[in-house]
Amino acid sequence: MRLITRSTTDASSFEYMYGRSPLRWLNDGLDIAPGLVESWSSNDDATEWTLHVREGLRWSDGQPVTSADALYWWQDLVLNEDHPATVPDSARSGKGTPMRLTAPDDMTLVLRFDAPTPLLPLYLANLVNAPEQGVDWFLPKHYLKQWHPKYNRSIRGEDWPAGHDQKVNFLTNPECPTLTGWKVRSYDEGLVVKWERNPYYWCVDRDGNQLPYVDTLSMTAVQDPQVAKLKLQEGGCDFIYGYFLGLTMADAAGLQRAQSRSGMKLHFWDSGSASGSVFFFNYDYMEPEVRKLIRAPKFRQALSHAFDRGDAQKSIYYNTGEKTTGTYSPMAIEYQVNEQGQGFYRRWRDSYVEYNPGKAKKLLDELQVVDSNGDGWRERPDGGELKIRIDYPADTSEEHQRKNNLLKRDWEEIGIAVQLNPVPPTSFQDQWASGKLMSQGAWDVGDGPDHLTGPWWFVPIESSRWAPLQGQWWQIQGTPQEHTQLDVDPWKRTPPRIEPEPNGPVARLWKEFATARTEPDTLKRYQAVWEMIKIHLAEGPFYQGTVANYPIIVYQHAELLNVPVRAELAQGGGPFTWAHPLPAVYDPESWYWDAPEQHASA
Repeated sequence: MRLITRSTTDASSFEYMYGRSPLRWLNDGLDIAPGLVESWSSNDDATEWTLHVREGLRWSDGQPVTSADALYWWQDLVLNEDHPATVPDSARSGKGTPMRLTAPDDMTLVLRFDAPTPLLPLYLANLVNAPEQGVDWFLPKHYLKQWHPKYNRSIRGEDWPAGHDQKVNFLTNPECPTLTGWKVRSYDEGLVVKWERNPYYWCVDRDGNQLPYVDTLSMTAVQDPQVAKLKLQEGGCDFIYGYFLGLTMADAAGLQRAQSRSGMKLHFWDSGSASGSVFFFNYDYMEPEVRKLIRAPKFRQALSHAFDRGDAQKSIYYNTGEKTTGTYSPMAIEYQVNEQGQGFYRRWRDSYVEYNPGKAKKLLDELQVVDSNGDGWRERPDGGELKIRIDYPADTSEEHQRKNNLLKRDWEEIGIAVQLNPVPPTSFQDQWASGKLMSQGAWDVGDGPDHLTGPWWFVPIESSRWAPLQGQWWQIQGTPQEHTQLDVDPWKRTPPRIEPEPNGPVARLWKEFATARTEPDTLKRYQAVWEMIKIHLAEGPFYQGTVANYPIIVYQHAELLNVPVRAELAQGGGPFTWAHPLPAVYDPESWYWDAPEQHASA
């Protein structure tokens, strides 16, 4: 099966394979099923969980999977102060403190928490397909210990984690054992990654036949979007989930016309997107006067009212989806449970969505963001120059660039100077996490399948969304770093981090988040989420959306079977989130060729 990717290290590669997950999502996030963990149970207050690892699991080199592989990840990497791995949410209690992990035998793990942690099964289905997130749970100890100083005395120096972690990445290192349906056969940097069947993959079909059916995957890197689209139209790819290449509704007509010559067929899944192309400020921007303005709710509300989403909906999304301030995925369970939940979704979606430049100007005037020097542009309240810089990775898709151009047009109409600033992709995250970038204009919000197990937009607990330094403060809680560098400038700490303002929105979100995560009663958890939405309503938008739940292109070879169509999916596709890995949740290992002899491996 031939695939196209933007680069040989693109994170989307992990989204094709779900075999590494302790547990896994079913039915578009509505249900949880066993994965590497075959069964699980907790005590009455959910402070202790017992996980039973599936019997007979083997790494792709044939070595058995045991509880020692989980202990290696936890004890030798996460809890090792010399290694940069952080504690993921799946390993934190409802209070946010790290678990205690023990293994009474080779196939059993016991997780003990200092507070009720009823969401653990949901967390165990999240994000295990992305090693760059540090969420591994099971690592091949028998292979990796060669590069760990605890097990190999010849490994010395402070830089050992870098060498070790290069070996961990099974996407770029063909020698690293994996648990996915395919393993890397060859890696050609910047050109192509070739995968072959994992002979020890643990999944079979209903008749007991070994999966995957397809013998090889070939992921070819195509950086130029136009070249990638041409390759699709000429039949040079067998499957693409359109988001991975930045395909939008503008591309649908061309792909449809090419079906007869490409041998492909076009269909759509619902995106479950909460935002379409999103814009958000860096709430922890390092310049204090600008940061003060960014943190003023009226400022962000004014900019939201100044944005003509109807124009964007028409020109970018071809009148699909629904205009939104920016919420969580419309498919999130907290919105689906009852009318109260639906009401909270509508209130949040519509809160600052109205296109009203007059209202925007009034809010800015109230903040004293006015043209104080008569040059035609509004200044900051202290009289300093105000220029919104829309930062975005230079390789971002046309969808985001078009939206950014509309933002520039609309905001300049109300007297705000705007600069579009493409940033080298390789340095974007480092600059963002250190507070050097002012904004981000190139993402899409979906996260679910609920608000609590994919909370990264809802609550700042990591470094890539709207409050990165506060997110990094969250991440080091309970680690040896927690009480270090407190006398150092927050933007110069390692990592850069800052404590939330007392009683500020982030502190209140963290408090409600802790309450929700420890609540065993499902309905009460939903109510806690609704209370958190009230903070977003009153002091947001912390991120600004365009349209929600637009269609996502799926383009597949007509002879590739078992790929589901929208009508066969529990919620039509999505939710649009890395936590619910598409297309991995639809089991590409079970896709097969109608005429396999015509698709022989090279």
